[in-house]
Amino acid sequence: MKAYVFPGQGAQFVGMGKDLYDSNAMAKEMFEKANEILGFRITDLMFAGTDEDLRQTRVTQPAIFLHSVILAKTLGESFRPDMTAGHSLGEFSALVAAGALSFEDGLRLVYARAMAMQKACEAEPSTMAAIIGLADDKVEEVLSGIDEVVVPANYNSPGQLVISGSVKGIEVACEQLKAAGAKRALPLKVGGAFHSPLMEPARVELAAAINATSFNTPVCPVYQNVSGKPNTDPAQIRENLIAQLTAPVRWTQSVQNMVAGGATHFVEVGPGTVLQGLVKKIAPDVEAVSA
Repeated sequence: MKAYVFPGQGAQFVGMGKDLYDSNAMAKEMFEKANEILGFRITDLMFAGTDEDLRQTRVTQPAIFLHSVILAKTLGESFRPDMTAGHSLGEFSALVAAGALSFEDGLRLVYARAMAMQKACEAEPSTMAAIIGLADDKVEEVLSGIDEVVVPANYNSPGQLVISGSVKGIEVACEQLKAAGAKRALPLKVGGAFHSPLMEPARVELAAAINATSFNTPVCPVYQNVSGKPNTDPAQIRENLIAQLTAPVRWTQSVQNMVAGGATHFVEVGPGTVLQGLVKKIAPDVEAVSA
């Protein structure tokens, strides 16, 4: 069985999607439609902007979504997912690719999400760090003893957990986790504490937009970040999508559950190869390739 997976923030690069735009009429049309919906030419920033341009959350999120979804569309008849999943932002791409959301609605929600997250980041300085080489339960145990906002944010693969919280919380946590045996505790260059309680204002704002959007039954199960489990029920999908901003991304569990559900072949759709690397760490026996 084939699982299609979609990357999240951090996979962007200058020039992303230009080959699709130049070589495929349908892709060009979708990119132009996106420029119209967003009210600015995001294609100019994607194809010929600077790294700095692409690092702005309001650009990064729709750019990665567009690259992923349009690439999936150009696969045509060969795109027949048995299941999909996306990492954080990538969940929106996974839902559009599986037919649970329209392209236009997906893009509007991603843009609303980006703007809401940017606002939440500006309201309270916060950050994230990658913890390498420590068991998940040990990380959870250390964090539970810290008197600051600091929580597990991304369960990326066994031995790689990203934490999220206040600047002070992350500093204290990095020190304590290294003392507890983590090989590395690397502060990340991100705008704020994604997937933590500090995103609550963004969650409230995005909930209103998600609730005003119509969702369909997808053509295949979508394994969602919040539970790591498959969903086809539009109401449940909507609820999980709202919870996602303040809850951890259970990527390790999602991949394990996809394999348990019969996935033998993972295809990463979108910029970069980060998810293939994570899939191979979580499930060394499966095949993982780029679209």
